[in-house]
Amino acid sequence: MSIGNQFISPELYEYILANTLREDDLGRDLREETARLPESNMQISPDQGQFMGMLVKLMDATRIVEIGVFTGYSSLCMARAMRDGGSLVACDVSVDYTGVARRYWARAGVADRIDLRIGPAIETLDSLIREGSGGDFDLAFIDADKENYPGYYERCLSLLRSGGLMILDNILWSGRVVDPDDTGRQTSILRDLAAEVGRDGRVADVTLLPVADGLLMARKV
Repeated sequence: MSIGNQFISPELYEYILANTLREDDLGRDLREETARLPESNMQISPDQGQFMGMLVKLMDATRIVEIGVFTGYSSLCMARAMRDGGSLVACDVSVDYTGVARRYWARAGVADRIDLRIGPAIETLDSLIREGSGGDFDLAFIDADKENYPGYYERCLSLLRSGGLMILDNILWSGRVVDPDDTGRQTSILRDLAAEVGRDGRVADVTLLPVADGLLMARKV
């Protein structure tokens, strides 16, 4: 998760927001409340949220799974972009942070579209697969603990339909992935996963965008 874009100047980023951001008071209120929390750096940026909402509309995505909710800005953006009848399974372990999310989902009138599941996301994803939801989802967004990214990737690939889209956040990891001296566990996991996805024959198209902290997007065959 990331605020802003670490790969362009603050001035250029402000220019981007000034000319393209269409955030309303609800989204702004949520970001401002989140900014007062101890782990506010986990909030995605508003331009990223707007971009993801556009993808939902372009795909006409009606079934979405999200791993990592925090205070709900990303799920809010995606749920509001879905047409009536859409559903989003939101996975997180925090009751407190998702309590904030629930308030804003309700204010936006999209609470009925979001199925919040509290618990380890690996278990939730495995449960969805056991329930027969493999191949049912249009879009998967992964933005949680980096150690489990490979496991999330495999399970989300199973849940996505043919042509479905997976988005993995923080893949550029503040630029640390290209630092040969950074051999930390999280950096190594992200670096290895990016390479694996790039050559994975189960996905038809792959792109890595320098939006926020790096969005790796892969479309399932």
